Parts: sequence; structure tokens; C-alpha cells
Amino acid sequence: MLILQAILLGIIQGATEFIPVSSSAHLIIIPWLFGWKDAALTSLTFDVALHIGTLIAVLVYFAGEWVRLIRAGIASLLERKIGNDPDRRLAWYIMIGTIPGGLAGVFGEKKIEALFHQPGVQIQTSAMIVMAVIIALLGTALYFADKLASHVRKLEKYTLKDVILIGLAQGLAIFPGVSRSGSTMTAALALGSERESAAKFSFLLSAPIIAGAGAKSLVELFKGISTGAIASSETILFPIGVIVAAVSGFVCIRFMLHFLQRNSTRVFVYYRWGLAVLLVVVALLRA
Repeated sequence: MLILQAILLGIIQGATEFIPVSSSAHLIIIPWLFGWKDAALTSLTFDVALHIGTLIAVLVYFAGEWVRLIRAGIASLLERKIGNDPDRRLAWYIMIGTIPGGLAGVFGEKKIEALFHQPGVQIQTSAMIVMAVIIALLGTALYFADKLASHVRKLEKYTLKDVILIGLAQGLAIFPGVSRSGSTMTAALALGSERESAAKFSFLLSAPIIAGAGAKSLVELFKGISTGAIASSETILFPIGVIVAAVSGFVCIRFMLHFLQRNSTRVFVYYRWGLAVLLVVVALLRA
């Protein structure tokens, strides 16, 4: 049963990380709805282990671009200039845009963990209702950003100001329900970005944050195994979750980039509103 649950959570993680519906919220909601209380599945470590899978997906899908961006970033450091090279500029934009999200994770992770990632502890009804409100509000923001935006600016036309604002939006993703891709895509669309460009920059920008969180999670995992806090027999769940999340994440990236070429984000807005209503109803019934 644990293996099946790990596979399901891996699919959910990969399917929701790159669409604006909040993967972190879904990884909380599913165990909460079905009463899964196993420490390995409800821990923050497993949550981030699944994010490692989606990191692999974004690294593999954009492998060619990552090679160019890394080379360009190193060259800009050695030559101490960016010039008119779009790859150098994008490499620095990703680094700069990562800073707000990194700071939010450093200073806010413990509080979020206390609310939503205490193994074996029932999540408070008030916390679930607050998350439902966040899900609905971000959906509303995405609705208006997509509806009112001009959708004309390509990724190559992003400015430093745009990147800082998008990076600040990514910092809000520390709260389950906001969605890393949802917040960054909403900010980019509000700034007039094309939908596909907004999604692509969102995916690229997520990689450093997920990598940092994943590295920290691996340290916690090994520490938990050595101290006996995590049973060695349960560690098989982690690679299963990572592999499944990587495959489903890769498929989702491909889907989103093609979907947004011809469609709006409205279907994801409606999904967020429906999910928020469901959470409030279930939370109140269980209160």
C-alpha cells in the first residue's frame, strides 16, 4: 500500500508542479483527504524528494538550454560583462530571480512545516481553510492577469525589473496553495508576457529553488536514517516517488508549453476555485 501511495503522490507531484494549481497543496490535500498518516508519506522530506523528481524533469527537458546558460554565465563572470548576449542575460535573470524564493524558504520553511508537515498529526481545520482561501485568491489573480494582459512580450524582452517582480512572486510560493508556477506565471502575464514565455521562464526559474530544497532534504533523509527516525525499509519510497515525479513532470512540461500556445489558463483557474470550495466543505464537515 505504501508503494502504491508513493507512486500516486509522485504522479500528482509531476502533474501539478508545472501547472498553476500548487503541487505542495496537493501533496498535503491527498493524504489529508484519505487519512494517510504514515510518517514517510506526510514528511517534508518526502515532499521535497518528489520535487527532486520534477527537478530532473526540468533539467532533462531543457538540457540544451541549461548547457548554453551555464556556459554563458561562466563566460560573463570570466569576462565581467553581459553585453547583448541573450543567454548571458537570461542566466543572470534566473540567478537574480531565485533570490526572493530562496530567502522565503530559509526564513519561512519551519513555520510551514509546523502547520502542514507534522507526521501523524492531524492538520488543523483552520489551516486547511486558509489554504483553500489562498488557492482561490491566486486563481482569481491568475484569471485577471491572463484576461487583461497584452500577451505580446517574449522572454527575450524581459527586463531586470520584470525578473525582480517575478522573483518576488515566486517567494510567495512558500505558502501551500500559492503555486510556484502559478505565482510566477501570474506575475509574468500581468507584465504583458506571452503565455508560453511566462511558462518557460517559470519552469527555468523553479530549478535552482527545487535543487536547493532537494539538497537540504537529502541531508535530512540521511540524518533520519542514521538516527533511526526513518526506517531503512521505507527508503524505497523515495526513489519510487522521484522516478514517477520525473516522468510525469516531463510529460507535464511538454503539455503545458504546447497547451499555452493556443489556450488561456482559465481551465486552471476554474479548477482552483472548485478545489477551494471542496476543501472548505470537507474541512467544515470534519470540524
